[in-house]
Amino acid sequence: MESSPLPGTLAISLAAAVSGALAAWGHYKPGGRTLVFVFKPLTTILILALAVTSLRHAGSPYSWAIVAGLVFSLSGDVFLMLPGDRFRSGLVSFLLAHICYLFAFTSDAPFASPPYPFFVWALAGAGIARVLWSGIRPSLRVPVLLYIGFLLAMAAQAASRATALASAPALAASLGATLFVVSDSLLALDRFRFPFRSARALVYATYFTSQWLIAVSTQTPLR
Repeated sequence: MESSPLPGTLAISLAAAVSGALAAWGHYKPGGRTLVFVFKPLTTILILALAVTSLRHAGSPYSWAIVAGLVFSLSGDVFLMLPGDRFRSGLVSFLLAHICYLFAFTSDAPFASPPYPFFVWALAGAGIARVLWSGIRPSLRVPVLLYIGFLLAMAAQAASRATALASAPALAASLGATLFVVSDSLLALDRFRFPFRSARALVYATYFTSQWLIAVSTQTPLR
């Protein structure tokens, strides 16, 4: 009989939570850049480890696609924290992550069945794009719109999948996808329209929670 990975999951999750908090603190602490450089990628690596452990128990296309998405997310994290404007590189990395997640969410459930989450997220996306539009420089508008499209398609398919499968892992993944949209919306508002001091803390909290939920959705004890 295989031993349950639950204790290891809890330990890694707690380590990720502490690491994420330290990364967020680094943005507010004078001279805290080193904290960001160390703990931001470390948090994603720990979350990635959760998904990697699932490959030993159920190396399904779903799990492999989630692992690939987390690897691209780690790449995006690194690009966005490096000195200089590496926003395009980060955007491409996270776009590839969302494509991987979209593949995962269609690997064991029909696409857009039911379809109503796509209508809901399309309306939300139109509102997000309208708010951000004037703050995005023209050269970035097409890449940002493409990114928003895949982000929302990923979240919509996660919701459709959760409805179709009606399982705890699918619900966790859908909630994670929703929080990913919230995190990216906060990041975009802070970058393009309305900078606000609490942005980093809120972005980190929603982003790392979203990735954790998506990673945990691969764990066999939840199934």
